[in-house]
Amino acid sequence: MDQNPSQKEQIMLPFSVVSGILMCKTVYDITGKVSSQLYKGYNGLKTKDKIEWNNRGFSTFHSLVVTVVSFYLVFISDIFKEDPHNPVTLTERKSHLSSSLQGISLGYFIADFAMIVWFFPSLGGMEYVLHHLLAIFSISLTLTSGKGHLYVHTLLLTEATTPFVNLRWYLDLAGKKSA
Repeated sequence: MDQNPSQKEQIMLPFSVVSGILMCKTVYDITGKVSSQLYKGYNGLKTKDKIEWNNRGFSTFHSLVVTVVSFYLVFISDIFKEDPHNPVTLTERKSHLSSSLQGISLGYFIADFAMIVWFFPSLGGMEYVLHHLLAIFSISLTLTSGKGHLYVHTLLLTEATTPFVNLRWYLDLAGKKSA
């Protein structure tokens, strides 16, 4: 199987990265609007806390999407199932869904990295910078080589912890961490 990007992939990959960035901006804005309506304490937050609140909104949204789709790809779909009759090794297998999700995740990591750098160190220290740079590098390498999709999706499954980390932060900010 030829692993060089097809003409369709050459269009799809930049589109999915831009979609990931736009998803972050959209969810960031929606989080602010919905939070101001549903949580009375939101409007009283300091500007820096509102920025982090909304940032964690798109972080949570991304983590839910990639966890569900990566779980499907790794455990349910046939793309990464061992098959002695499939001449393509596990490390070389990919699908349009797997590439699209990685492109969206790359867009997310770029957008989140940009916010971390712009508001440094409010949204995270050097460990966040390093984490995002490694994620951007790893996903970019996988997308450009066409190899290692299984490994990236296995790592993206760790995003399942993000909603809980963010919930803890929200509860702490709301003074309900011990609730």
